[in-house]
Order: sequence, then structure tokens, then C-alpha cells
Amino acid sequence: MNFNDKNILITGGSTGIGFATAQAFINAGAYVTITGKNEANLMNAAREINDSKLNTLVSDTASLEDIDVLAEIISKKGKKIDVLFLNAGVSKFASIETTSVADFDLQFNINVRGLFFTLQKMIPYLQEGASVVFTSSATSTGSYSQLSTYSATKSAVDTIARIAATELADRNIRVNVISPGPIDTPILGKAMSKQEAKATQDFYKTGGMIPLKKIGTTEEVANAVLFLSADNSSFITGASLSIDGGVALRR
Repeated sequence: MNFNDKNILITGGSTGIGFATAQAFINAGAYVTITGKNEANLMNAAREINDSKLNTLVSDTASLEDIDVLAEIISKKGKKIDVLFLNAGVSKFASIETTSVADFDLQFNINVRGLFFTLQKMIPYLQEGASVVFTSSATSTGSYSQLSTYSATKSAVDTIARIAATELADRNIRVNVISPGPIDTPILGKAMSKQEAKATQDFYKTGGMIPLKKIGTTEEVANAVLFLSADNSSFITGASLSIDGGVALRR
């Protein structure tokens, strides 16, 4: 897949899936801008990728003011976006009974409100024929304990993406969704203790949930994002691609 001189914007691009996707796009010849709220993580990403085609911007998806500033920066650059990867997200494990208002608001503010208004502000700067990819989750169609709020946010993401695909079709802009299952990313470690994360990974690897009996890698998810962004998928829009090792088969 060739992305020579294409302009890519990735939210939540300093670690995990976003970082791996940024690296993959740069390897394919693209110019990539990644955003994140943690400056140290962005600096680490820049050092690791070590390529002049990477640009980093401190921007918090939970902040509408930061989204406005991001739009202004993109506008001043004067270059249209060929691929917009809306990847920023957060997860908090808690039962319905124990979920706090703060954790509920945090997840909806980043995963839904921030995503929605980032898309809204970026639409004027999308190239005709651009690709937009949303990060959803296998949980969006499941019934997983401790993940009610997170799952609800990702169900909302799925719906927003389908409607965006309809609304942007006249400009030949394709909108698709990736739905990762268990992937080895920092978000797993943040949502659980080390012991819980290890126990969960061991359970997955024994085939208790994943038919392929392994945890997915961020590189595997990045490959799917590049496919949905490339000309190879020019007749695909409004789709959701599961990257879950077969988790959906067990539902």
C-alpha cells in the first residue's frame, strides 16, 4: 500500500494502536501528524519513530478548546487531510453499580464528544476522496461485565461512523470502523492491575475467549487501518472490520 506524500492525522497517536499506525503510514511514505494530551509520550513517540515526516501536537480530545486549536493549526498548514484516523479513547473498568459520574463523563467526553467534534471540525479540511477511520471496539456489540460505559461509548462511535459515511459520500469520502478485540496496548494496563491484566491475557491465550488463542498486536490493527485507508478498499464505506482473533464467533 502506497501513501507517498499523503497527509495523515491521527488522534491518540503517541502510544498503542495510534503509534503503530503512525509508524506504518510513515513506512508507506506518508506525512503523519499525531496528537495526544501527554507531551512526554509524544516526545517518546517522535524519538522512537525518528522521521522528519512525523509531526506531533499536544491536544486533548476531551477539550473542545483544544479541538478548535487543532482545526486552526490544520487550516494554517494549507494541506488537505487524506486520512483521518480518530483513535483517541479511554476505558475504565467498573460495574454499573460502582461507576462514578467522573469516570462516566471522562469516557463519553473523550470517546464520543471529542471524537464527534474532532470529525466535525476536520470535515472542511478533508481531501475529496479522503478516508476516515474510527476506532471502536469488540465490546460495542457485546455484553461484557465491568464495561457498560465503555461499551456504550463505542456503540455510539459505530452509529456516528455509519451516519458520517452517508453524509460524506457525496464528496467520495469513505468512513469505516475498526473494532479491535483484545490487543496488547497500554490501555489494557491502565484499566486493570498488573495481576488482572496478566490473568486476562492468560485466559485469552488458552482459547477461553479467542479462537486463535493469542492477544492481537498493535501492528496487526495498524495493517487493517492502512487497508481501509488505501485505494485497495475504494468501494468500502460504512463498514466495521473486526480485528479480534475470532472473539465474535464466541458470542
